[in-house]
Amino acid sequence: MSGHDPLDQHAGHDHGDHSGHGVDGGHAEHGGHDHSHHVDQFRRLFWIMLVVGLPVVATSPMFGMILGYEVPGWAAWIAPVLGTVMYVWGGRPFLTGAVDELRQRQPGMMLLIGLAITVAFLASWGATLGLLHHQLEFWWELSLLIVIMLLGHWVEMRSLAQTTSALDSLAALLPDEAEKVDGADVVKIAPAELRHGDVVIVRPGGRVPADGTVVDGSASMDESMITGESATVRRSEGDSVVAGTVATDSGIRVEVTAVGEDTALAGIQRLVTQAQSSSSRAQRLADKAAAWLFWFALGAAALTAIVWTALGLPDESVVRTITVLVIACPHALGLAIPLVVSIATERAARGGVLVKDRLALEAMRTVDTVLFDKTGTLTKGSPAVTGVEPATGYDAGRLLALAAAAEADSEHPLARAIVAAAVERGLEVPAASGFSSSPAVGVRADVVIGGDGEGNVDGDADGDRRRAGAGAHTVMVGGPYLLEQEGLTELPIADDWREEGAIILHVLVDGQVAGALRLADEIRPESRDAVAGMRGRGVQVVMITGDAEAVAAAVAGELGIERYFAGVRPEDKSAKVKQLQDEGGKVAMVGDGVNDAPALAQADVGIAIGAGTDVAIASAGVILASDDPRAVLSVAELSRASYRKMKQNLWWAAGYNLFAVPLAAGVLAPIGFVLPMSVGAILMSLSTVVVALNAQLLRKVDLRPEAVAGGTGAGS
Repeated sequence: MSGHDPLDQHAGHDHGDHSGHGVDGGHAEHGGHDHSHHVDQFRRLFWIMLVVGLPVVATSPMFGMILGYEVPGWAAWIAPVLGTVMYVWGGRPFLTGAVDELRQRQPGMMLLIGLAITVAFLASWGATLGLLHHQLEFWWELSLLIVIMLLGHWVEMRSLAQTTSALDSLAALLPDEAEKVDGADVVKIAPAELRHGDVVIVRPGGRVPADGTVVDGSASMDESMITGESATVRRSEGDSVVAGTVATDSGIRVEVTAVGEDTALAGIQRLVTQAQSSSSRAQRLADKAAAWLFWFALGAAALTAIVWTALGLPDESVVRTITVLVIACPHALGLAIPLVVSIATERAARGGVLVKDRLALEAMRTVDTVLFDKTGTLTKGSPAVTGVEPATGYDAGRLLALAAAAEADSEHPLARAIVAAAVERGLEVPAASGFSSSPAVGVRADVVIGGDGEGNVDGDADGDRRRAGAGAHTVMVGGPYLLEQEGLTELPIADDWREEGAIILHVLVDGQVAGALRLADEIRPESRDAVAGMRGRGVQVVMITGDAEAVAAAVAGELGIERYFAGVRPEDKSAKVKQLQDEGGKVAMVGDGVNDAPALAQADVGIAIGAGTDVAIASAGVILASDDPRAVLSVAELSRASYRKMKQNLWWAAGYNLFAVPLAAGVLAPIGFVLPMSVGAILMSLSTVVVALNAQLLRKVDLRPEAVAGGTGAGS
């Protein structure tokens, strides 16, 4: 390109001309934290503590007594020494977490675990040194508790780990370098070095490095990465352009009007950051359960100590109280949520649903409003021929074939749609030559039309347009400016199409109107099932788009969506989400454009279509690997099923406490029954096994979009 003027449109060939047509119709225009360090920490600690813990369990006298063997004298100090290593090293994350929860006065899982391992550690040393009853030797229990809790937290942190950064993805929209005009020279500098008033060259296919105003040339701008809308917009001298957008067909010169923090892109970055930080304070279900169990354990231990001391049995009081504090932290509680989340996210990934934020998955079950972005989500994001209206004497198939012939050499999205429609209908497209395009007007080509055969447009009984034999005829395709230029009027049906927000192109043969084509952003066939499935579940479906009212109304009407927001500017999309939330709704936002990023972060659940941009994916808690909107139903089904499993597992874990703690405290002592430690240990293990097996049932949930949309998604 260095040998051409930056504004050269390379006459004689259409290099992706995105404005060879006059577009008639609408004229439309979680947390963010990185958990990878914690994943590595808990994974490493788990494997080390597993290796260290095996000899601790094997040489623990109490464990030997449970299994009926005696630990040899030479091995008596293995469990205390290695157990101490496990407490100090493996227990450190829980102990520091417990201190933090104490400082914040918010008891949770860490404080419950820290209390249990500390009591087990002190009691075990007391028993080892002969200061306390031998029944209080808990080295094996301390070992198992630390290993299982490390496993649970490793699984949990892995499910929380963020793999992409929304802000990095936004920054990546800017070009690596900008071409600044410096007198008669052009110098390449970093976009960050640009200043207000600088003039930069944006070559065909290049990105605008900063917000500015076009001062020379005109180009069709692909603003989809900012507006989310598929149609290119013609920008010429005096028009504003935004950093990150692409000049698709021609070079332009832009005077910089905003840089750095003042650009629209930076504004979107700030919105994403603010929404993410404000939505990251949600409480986790397991923490609430742990807080209740912490107070339950303390209360039960205090009551146990008081009662046994009052009965004049201080030694038994110590044994029972310590036993209660150790048993009060069941292994199952540490695995109840992480196991479900791990299996749910794995199961989701196999079904094409990628869960990045656990809180988003949990929240999906409470969603009562789903806000769909139109372009690229409910629609395919690209134009398609949705109607063909031939003039008198022209066949619809022949009309489309002629239009495709004229458009064959163009790379414009509308041209590709016309050619694709002809191919899909099995039409034979005639040969064409002499192609040319005129920005904002249309295209022209000489098309070979045969008589009584290929490409025959002759259908007039009077023979006014009969062409004997084969010949080349001028075929033109374009919008209202083409008709105005040729002094022709549009077909009557154009008014109806315009009211529906469609793009209207007329086809001219030898200077006469041969017919009209209706083009629109094609609705995905799956969108109807998605909307119907949501409504069938009592969920309100709302659509949001930057398109004009007519376009939005047509799409909403076809899909049965009763409420929609049209003509919404990029920076206002998150405000619409907030509006729905202020109305009392729990909102899930589904989108794919960069302009959707703040809205995705603002929503209670952000769901990104996987075919969308990186920033939309990074700002969402849930990603649909496919572009099938029915997968939103899969997310809702998975959320409900996994929440059921979480509740069931928490009840199993808490149920163990409610059953075992009173028995360990000696509530049945008056009738001669006190829960032995060995039985408590067995119950503890069984509780963990039940939780693990129950979580596995999530694998039976059918997340296929067609199954869930049809109401056959099986819960468990």
